[in-house]
Amino acid sequence: MIVVRDGLVLLGQRLGSHGAGEWALPGGHLEFGESIEDCARRELTEETGLVAESIRLGPYTNDVMSALDRHYLTLFVIADCPAGDPQRLEPDKCAGWGWQRWRALPQPLFAPLGRLLVSGYVPLGAA
Repeated sequence: MIVVRDGLVLLGQRLGSHGAGEWALPGGHLEFGESIEDCARRELTEETGLVAESIRLGPYTNDVMSALDRHYLTLFVIADCPAGDPQRLEPDKCAGWGWQRWRALPQPLFAPLGRLLVSGYVPLGAA
């Protein structure tokens, strides 16, 4: 999920699973029968405590992670979340959250985010 505020995007450093040590957007897996928008709202609140005011569908990436024998289709959504400070609510999964400039993201990036960046996509309002 792409959360943009004041020209910055919210990123966290992954821990404990594939992509450990890499920087990623908030997000996760769909629950059975869950809509994309409801999943995005749930994941954002579970991971950061933030509440999205609105959600819009965004781009997607096709992510083959051969070393892990995994293949994901990553659906990005854009969330408006104008208030609140992100909290580290899943300390076993994320080292912490911070606001970053889109054109100067920290490295290394989690594969789906890296692929999105290379595609040339720039979220509306991101610097």
